[in-house]
Amino acid sequence: MSPRNFLFCSLDAALCGDLAWQVGREGHDVKYYVEHDADRDIADGFVEKTDDWRGELDWANVVVFDDIWVGDEVGTGELAAELRADGHAVVGGTPATDRLEDDRGYAMSVLEETGIETVEHREFTDFDDAIEYVRSNPAPYVVKPLGEVQNVKRLVYVGRERDGSDVVDVLEAYESAWGHRMKGFQLQRRIDGVEVAVCGFFDGNEFVDPINFNFEHKKLFPGNVGPSTGEMGTAMFWAGRNRLFEETLGKLEEWLADEGYVGSIDLNCIATDDGVYPLEFTPRFGYPTIALQEESILSGSGEFLHDLAHGMNPEPTVHRGFQIAVRVVLPPFPFDDEKTYDESSRNAALVFDTEDGRPPEGVHIEDAKRVTPDGEPTADRDGEWRVAGGTGMPLVVTGMGETMQAAREQCYDRVDQVLVPNLYYRDDIGERWIDGEGDRLHAWGYLGPQ
Repeated sequence: MSPRNFLFCSLDAALCGDLAWQVGREGHDVKYYVEHDADRDIADGFVEKTDDWRGELDWANVVVFDDIWVGDEVGTGELAAELRADGHAVVGGTPATDRLEDDRGYAMSVLEETGIETVEHREFTDFDDAIEYVRSNPAPYVVKPLGEVQNVKRLVYVGRERDGSDVVDVLEAYESAWGHRMKGFQLQRRIDGVEVAVCGFFDGNEFVDPINFNFEHKKLFPGNVGPSTGEMGTAMFWAGRNRLFEETLGKLEEWLADEGYVGSIDLNCIATDDGVYPLEFTPRFGYPTIALQEESILSGSGEFLHDLAHGMNPEPTVHRGFQIAVRVVLPPFPFDDEKTYDESSRNAALVFDTEDGRPPEGVHIEDAKRVTPDGEPTADRDGEWRVAGGTGMPLVVTGMGETMQAAREQCYDRVDQVLVPNLYYRDDIGERWIDGEGDRLHAWGYLGPQ
């Protein structure tokens, strides 16, 4: 396709710098706006920045919002809807789709209204009421905060004890430490099975084929141990409208069309031998999922986003095997500790063990910048890669292969070429599929042709 103008907007944290960089490398003109002061240097040197995203609206052929947040408030869906009404082509949500992520109770009601069976759940605004409920209904539960603190991923707690006693202990601790910030929380009955996310791209009218199926790895350490993070890595593949899709996202197609939603929407689920139970929505790009998706959309991310935003029934060519993404992080991730970050990570050099010193294929930026030796942003491919922002998430490394094991091998070979002091990452991304999750989903009949 001929070059188009793309305006990427991060109205809270800077999240879509890599996607903007990818679209720019495909020959399109790109401008990127970052609102958050601490993130302003993210993607410097990789993409052209703008200080006034509204001033670029007439220039842009496509506007892309990367999250539902405008600072501390939910709001990009409302902005996207207003811009569409004014005739702009936008990748972004609506007020109702934003609410799917912000209000877990509302999300469950939408699922139930569209005929999707949900896991037993209740919302609470009072800790004592929740504790009494668990004691009266002993079982393992998952604690999921609501509102602003739901983005503090380490607060999600998956209960282990059958009588719920550990959940009671956690609720008492949260009341003491976080009660002043939690506007409420949801208790979900824990279900054992295969956790899998069904992700579709919606063009305002219908889902685009193929559908993306991904497996998140949220705990910090291998073996699913440690605090919850936003995500430490993802395994995925693309497939048709199989039973897993039809029993979950497929039932939301009419609802999303009525909303005029445009973009990626992900429904994380637990699949068992007797049904699929949705857990939560991500009505936006997932991170680092989008880096892996853009890597595996072989026909080009820019063309895909353009056709998606214009409702032109995109027909992307995708990698038909398996894909792996690994998030490479630095101290103090996933915690906030400015002193540790300053001592260990701020402005650290990102070095690559390759013949020309440039990054290998499959390396994507998160909180990174490209600068001259004097620290000035540069578009020169030989510029220095440095850590940017303040969270310690500089890179995502990807790999693809005909099998999950082949994708793992390619990805971790590339990770070995990243030379950064103090880096850490999970080395088990994709192993769950190999160790039996794939066999179980096939045996239960979810992945065959519909």
